[in-house]
Amino acid sequence: MPKNEQPVFESQPFESWGCYPKYQASLVPLNWAQEFPPKLENMASSALPVGMGRSYGDVCLLDGGTLLSTLGMDRMMAFDAQTGMLTCEAGVTLADILNFAVPRGWFLPVTPGTKYVTLGGAIANDIHGKNHHLAGTIGSHIKQFELLRSDGSSKLCSPTENPDWYAATIGGLGLTGLISWAQIKLRPIVSRLITYEGIQFHGIDEFLALSRASEHIEYTVSWVDCTSTGKNFARGIFMQGDHSPEPAPLTTSTEPKLFFPFDAPGFALNHFSVGLFNALYFHKQFKKRVTALVDYEPFFYPLDKVLHWNRMYGKRGLLQFQCVLPWETEHHGITEILKAVTASGLASFLAVLKVFGDVPSPGMMSFPKPGITLALDFPIKPGTSFPLFDRLASMTLDYGGRLYPAKDARMTAAEFQAFYPQWKEFERFRDPLITSSFWERVTP
Repeated sequence: MPKNEQPVFESQPFESWGCYPKYQASLVPLNWAQEFPPKLENMASSALPVGMGRSYGDVCLLDGGTLLSTLGMDRMMAFDAQTGMLTCEAGVTLADILNFAVPRGWFLPVTPGTKYVTLGGAIANDIHGKNHHLAGTIGSHIKQFELLRSDGSSKLCSPTENPDWYAATIGGLGLTGLISWAQIKLRPIVSRLITYEGIQFHGIDEFLALSRASEHIEYTVSWVDCTSTGKNFARGIFMQGDHSPEPAPLTTSTEPKLFFPFDAPGFALNHFSVGLFNALYFHKQFKKRVTALVDYEPFFYPLDKVLHWNRMYGKRGLLQFQCVLPWETEHHGITEILKAVTASGLASFLAVLKVFGDVPSPGMMSFPKPGITLALDFPIKPGTSFPLFDRLASMTLDYGGRLYPAKDARMTAAEFQAFYPQWKEFERFRDPLITSSFWERVTP
């Protein structure tokens, strides 16, 4: 949801976007970098900086601890209109950056599927987008930032200054300290429009062929049907696009007016209803291949137009599974994972298939690596969801892949340490005041 809809943290609970797990924590707003580290008299012994809470699991939660909200640190500090270099505080959201930059002819170099995340959170999770095969993660476009430590010290971090702290903080899950400000290199645009092409495919072979043929296209992503079997197994729509080269008005976006008003009943999302939605979605384009000029908002952020869309999963919340499998195993591995999902009886209508390129992530703990990534959302259903997720995590490990901490609420300590064997090296960069429920779950 937009930042101005955030609750007053002192009186309201803080949940991740998945609304699971549900933990209690003290909430302390930070409005200025000088307020970190906060006074400890009325604080728990550990703390965690948080932004918009759009992570799905517990990387932005700290059971019984203190959450330090950075949303008050939302000031633009400097901008070079010739180079597109923007310096701003870590609590600025990607929506804020777009509202500032688009009318000036600039755009985010990398963006996830929602613009309602803070820049600090984007760096902490080293977010990726539809252009990973060409642009890598957002960390590749962060030129420098200031890192504040709980001992009162500060570090200017860049690829050349304190490069080890730079690498540990990008993708470091907010555990190395507080990012007070960061400098990001934007990319130029002359229009809000995207030259879009949607292509129907049947099966992983066709998806991979389309991915290879579109390596020169800036943005590519696929929706995949996880309910159909037989000849329709793994059918989907391959979506690709570039920024339009034709000049057009560069205006700011309007705030969304639609919202999901209540938690949907648990039975609403079932295999039948999601299967029906998936069939309608696949056939919404009557031709195998369609082209159009579309605004960047529905292309990048289709779900942002409905506030609180996570409520459609019910009061128990939702789980997201996102894995990446290396090229050596991606075809067989992704096929077997999709078969396991289809056979489970659970259904996901937000199923995304995407290729990761070989642009190296600058972060020590970054998730992406060359291969294919699959992301699936499921409502939490007792007795069904957790066993499926445990099986999918085990399959990911067997196929040499790894899971994305920003989307996780289930991986075990043994799995995490196998996915990220560098975690012990990373641990020495963690601020002694800072931890998270995720980190305490996956490390001794």
